[in-house]
Amino acid sequence: QVQLVESGGGLVQAGGSLRLSCAASGRTFSSYTMGWFRQAPGKEREFVASISWNGVLVYYSDSVQGRFTISRDNAKNTVYLQMNTLKPEDTALYYCATAWVRWPASRPSDFGSWGQGTQVTVSS
Repeated sequence: QVQLVESGGGLVQAGGSLRLSCAASGRTFSSYTMGWFRQAPGKEREFVASISWNGVLVYYSDSVQGRFTISRDNAKNTVYLQMNTLKPEDTALYYCATAWVRWPASRPSDFGSWGQGTQVTVSS
């Protein structure tokens, strides 16, 4: 089973940027579709973005399309989420996860292993 550790969260002003990283253990990382989700207090976990095993296919939620970019480096067992033009409504705990399915993958039930999350707070 893949273990995931997120990092890169923090406090940023609206309009700013952050880059999240998700480091994975295990030799099979490169075979998994990966995803990012977020969860704000009192709200359900929300899909953010996913990327296919080879990085060719990407998919974003409407709320982050054009502002966030997902990428991966299979040699480093790491997936990234570049977040630009951040808004207060982007404030949440951000999780990465590995998918059970090949593609597409955007529902929480499509994903198996989850990290512990990294907090992103955007001030207005």
